[in-house]
Amino acid sequence: MMTATFNVRIGINPISWCNDDLPSLGGETPLETILREGSEIGYQGFELGNKFPRDPAALRAVLAPYGVACVSGWYSGRLAERSAEEEIAAVEEHLTLLVENDCQVMVYGEVGGSIQGQIDTPLFKRPTFTSEAAWQQYAERLTVFARHLAARGIKLAYHHHMGAFVESPADVDKLMALTGEEVGLLFDTGHMAFAGGDPLAELEKHIARVVHVHCKDVRGEVLRRARNGSWSFLQSVLNGAFTVPGDGDIPFGPIIERLARHGYQGWLVVEAEQDPTIAPSYEYAQKGFQTLQSLVARASR
Repeated sequence: MMTATFNVRIGINPISWCNDDLPSLGGETPLETILREGSEIGYQGFELGNKFPRDPAALRAVLAPYGVACVSGWYSGRLAERSAEEEIAAVEEHLTLLVENDCQVMVYGEVGGSIQGQIDTPLFKRPTFTSEAAWQQYAERLTVFARHLAARGIKLAYHHHMGAFVESPADVDKLMALTGEEVGLLFDTGHMAFAGGDPLAELEKHIARVVHVHCKDVRGEVLRRARNGSWSFLQSVLNGAFTVPGDGDIPFGPIIERLARHGYQGWLVVEAEQDPTIAPSYEYAQKGFQTLQSLVARASR
């Protein structure tokens, strides 16, 4: 039996309607449609995408009519290439946007050296840190940067991601071991499965550091084809590697139950990049919401 300490909210990333990396996927869909449909389904908040205004007051004004919160927003960090001081200067506008919209976390995605946006580059060509010194330097920069965010009331949520420096379970293990407690983990079920990890087992290892959760399902057969065919990340997306919770091969029940037992308090965000002409946005967003809503209710009893 769970207790009332499982205080979570269910949000969604607009990637279900339109894809920032592949504008041909839903690029014509207006922001108003995204907000209206998401709020109708029952989502309590949205992560940011490229259609959202970047002025804090304008963002509040866009969200207010739909009664939804700003969950967080992806930040393209480059600490693999530049100093913490340079990153602190670069992040200010984005950080202010999140602070003034009452966000608690920032999604940090490392794009320095990343191949995630290169449709013709296979995933096996992703960047890696080639020495202990390189890992240590990166971890130190990240910890300093996270301390800066914390001073503004924002927790860094590090997004392990296919095609980037921190992709595999071993990479996540290393990063968590080398960074300070200021560096929180964004646990992404889909990316963890794609990288060859068991999402539940990996969650168990790092649950004390998890500050944000992306609920992404996978289609196992597509992942096998992606690995065997040396696909790029974007080729994998186009071929349907990801889907919403309840539509793929990841058992989400034990994951939600484990978060509940831990007393996780934060957002569960549906994030499943797909082609909306093949996976209609409203239908799949609704499926993801209903799956998580049911599992949260069960875990809260």
